Amino acid sequence: MNTESCLSLGVLCYLLGAVSSLLPFPKIKNYIYIFSSAGALALAVAGLLICWGLPVQIPSLPISSLFAFAFRGDALSGFFMIVISVLAFAVSIFSLGYTREMRSNGLLGFLFNLFILGMYAVVLSGNIITFVISWETMSIVSYFLVTFDRTEQSAKAGLVYAVMTHVGTAFIIALFFILYSYTGQMDFWGIKSASAQIPDSAKAIIFVLSIIGFGTKAGIVPLHTWLPRAHPAAPSNISALMSGVMIKTGIYGFIRICVDVMGRGPEWWGITIIVIGAVSSILGVLYALMEHDLKRLLAYHSVENIGIILLGVGASLLFKSHGLYALSAIALIAGLYHTLNHAIFKGLLFLGAGSVMHATHTKNMEEMGGLMKTMPYTGLFFLIGSVSICGLPPFNGFISEWLTYQSLLLGFQSPSITSKIISPLGGAALALTSALAAACFVKALGISFLGKLRSHRTREIKESSFSMTAGMGFLAVLCLILGIVPGAALITIVPAVVQLTGSQGVISGNGFLHIRETMATLSPAALSVTLAAVALATGIFVLVIGGKGKAVYRDSWDCGIAALTPRMQYTATAFTKPLRLIFKRIYLPKREITVSYSVKPFFVKSLRYSSEITPFFENYLYEPFTSFIRKVAVKVRMLQSGSLHLYLGYILITLILLLIFGN
Repeated sequence: MNTESCLSLGVLCYLLGAVSSLLPFPKIKNYIYIFSSAGALALAVAGLLICWGLPVQIPSLPISSLFAFAFRGDALSGFFMIVISVLAFAVSIFSLGYTREMRSNGLLGFLFNLFILGMYAVVLSGNIITFVISWETMSIVSYFLVTFDRTEQSAKAGLVYAVMTHVGTAFIIALFFILYSYTGQMDFWGIKSASAQIPDSAKAIIFVLSIIGFGTKAGIVPLHTWLPRAHPAAPSNISALMSGVMIKTGIYGFIRICVDVMGRGPEWWGITIIVIGAVSSILGVLYALMEHDLKRLLAYHSVENIGIILLGVGASLLFKSHGLYALSAIALIAGLYHTLNHAIFKGLLFLGAGSVMHATHTKNMEEMGGLMKTMPYTGLFFLIGSVSICGLPPFNGFISEWLTYQSLLLGFQSPSITSKIISPLGGAALALTSALAAACFVKALGISFLGKLRSHRTREIKESSFSMTAGMGFLAVLCLILGIVPGAALITIVPAVVQLTGSQGVISGNGFLHIRETMATLSPAALSVTLAAVALATGIFVLVIGGKGKAVYRDSWDCGIAALTPRMQYTATAFTKPLRLIFKRIYLPKREITVSYSVKPFFVKSLRYSSEITPFFENYLYEPFTSFIRKVAVKVRMLQSGSLHLYLGYILITLILLLIFGN
């Protein structure tokens, strides 16, 4: 089967899934996600074939004499197709059980299939017009998915998301206009071949517009405010897709324009991206630590991981500016590897959160606890996702974060003093981020799954259906495989990196990761064997030396009280209190304590404590800006007097100005 056949089959499956969702047959609607899972497999094969350089001919659709609706695939497109396909397949399997009892199941299935098709269309777009149409399709469909539950929360989240995404689109259209004005080309490959005609000043403007336009979709700080609103509002299977792959289309767009099309840039490009990545990663994980809503916590971790990806991409731009193409390739491999890894473990975590919400009907971790006993498979898979996102071996997050560390430390080989300072600072930011992420997921996992059950509906909480656990299990297995055998991912990443940097052979992926520019070598397979050997030796030691003892089971220490209750357990608020104190200049916390007395001041009747952190960017950036816009709108409204004569006067004045200055 050739590439075109796989593409056609995949698109056909998604179209069949979308159409069958609208048919008035309830039994068919229960199986619409089988079409999407089949489509994901077909398009994954197509992406793999494109990565390996097999030719692909996608017929274009002429719209006018100026442009055509055209698609085209290269190694970068193929890699992102695989990223989308992996998560789309797992989410489709999960959705078979998750959406079965949902109202408007058919509408959700229709939007689900269109949403995934829109993301594929973005990464396969061959020219400006196709990209913008595909981008808008993806954005509009995702808006309807965010507001799918039709609640006040989802409506507000959808409004914020719609505004932010269209502001980003405006900047993207502006940068495309500049590219076209200098090159006269609509096709990305034509623009790339004519990029030498673009002056440095225009390239700088395009770079800044790319950061804002694509960064809004990716969720970089301070353009991240829609993420913690939109992701929790959407159904959990959609949250997994939005966080796992949709925000990666922003990364794709930035790499396509600033790395591929415009080629080598100045040093400050790389420095800017490293700084943005460092700030996004640190602030993302800090805000996640303060969240009690499980899905908002995961949404903030998407901001953090986008920052980690940008650390790798920024280091690549930095090295490329100095002509260090081998080091640039290593850094870009790190960024793309983490792009794939984040899609897998973040998708797993969102599906785990959806499974928990499906069983407990709450997103608040303070109302959970003890779920490992009633939902053992979900708990195990959530544990694997948590270990992966923290960057611990032998799971996939460790590999990409290790590569990113190495890339940033290689900055000492740069001839620039600024690069030698910025790169290790980026590495320090990554180290801090990893430590804080570990603390955050100790909280998320411990409060939600360990301890005593806090819910009064203990008997109602059951493990999720087979399809839901199968979808999570597939991603959990991938977390382990890509941690032990990273070469399995490198066969899809290296062709894209070679295309973008021209550097080959810097990393071997035969189970080992060997960076030939340095002495750094890592064998995940050997590391896993070592860990297994240590665990085995420990087990033998315990059996031989300590096996003669008698196991004694006692209740936990209860301070002399008759019995432990869930109220005596650590809460999420209490667990993160020390960090809230350490980073109080960032959080700007506010607290309120209300005490009521039976007999003041001796007998306390009740005590109420509430605490919140200051939403810095909302209060000090977006609120002043929106206030200014409202004031301007009030002034402009004066022009709309309702007088027809005045409106005719406006038209006459405009016509006169056009006649005067038109030539």
